Amino acid sequence: MEIRVLRYFLTVAREENITRAAEKLHITQPTLSRQLKQLEDELGKKLFDRGNYSVHLTDEGMLLRKRAEDIISMVDKTEEEFRTLDEITGGDVYIGCAESCQIRYLAKKIGELRKQYPGLRYHITSGNTEQAAERLDRGLLDFAVICEPPDLSKYNYVEIPEADVWGVIMRNDDVLAEKAEINFSDITGRPLICSEQSMENDISRWCGEKADMLDVSGTFNLAYNGSVFVREGLGLMLSFDKLIDTSKESGLVFRPLSPKLETKLYVIWKKYQVFSPIAEKLISEIRKGF
Repeated sequence: MEIRVLRYFLTVAREENITRAAEKLHITQPTLSRQLKQLEDELGKKLFDRGNYSVHLTDEGMLLRKRAEDIISMVDKTEEEFRTLDEITGGDVYIGCAESCQIRYLAKKIGELRKQYPGLRYHITSGNTEQAAERLDRGLLDFAVICEPPDLSKYNYVEIPEADVWGVIMRNDDVLAEKAEINFSDITGRPLICSEQSMENDISRWCGEKADMLDVSGTFNLAYNGSVFVREGLGLMLSFDKLIDTSKESGLVFRPLSPKLETKLYVIWKKYQVFSPIAEKLISEIRKGF
């Protein structure tokens, strides 16, 4: 498979129309159709269902789209790294981040570095630890910020100085809003919203085997989305402090768990990883600053 043809394939997949895709690619429609047919012949699979005015991906086409996006992303990242080898005026850095207000430490370092290298461009992908580590392992990220101890056989790391505090986010008219702290008995029998990763690693650390007694009615990846469900009265959300607006106008409040539960964050990168010059500079600053 040629990179050029994969770019053609992705353009057709996005446009769902060969004529429009050919115009965007500045090639003729017959040429594009021929390239797609050759790609299907090479793979031995039908990639598109073709209609009179549009095309749609088959199941095999959807699989190739996911793989092609990763391949093209890696190619673009590699080309950018080589372009910036001889001139450290900037460049792209790719970072996977867990949700945390402690990300401000990373933001501060990026801000300081951009004063020296204004061409620095940063690309943040949000997700849980598993998602960030997977993209890091596949070479799609330079480093990641995760909220569980790293696998020392695979990664180098720097610990972020502060820890996140766990608590319950609820509507301000909830009866529990009158309490200063929330204990296990307060949330037993109440519908809870929490990330799957947090239930497995953090909340179970807080309440042990009693975690099975909790009524987890919903899960989320991004805290903001979870807070919308809380605002609509679907339950209480277990989350870090300072992720959600809990001002008086928001209609939500945060109350810490008791006993106190904290989670540390770690900046990780693959062992023996070769960084682009600008990513190397950023990692160096993180090492010194944290």
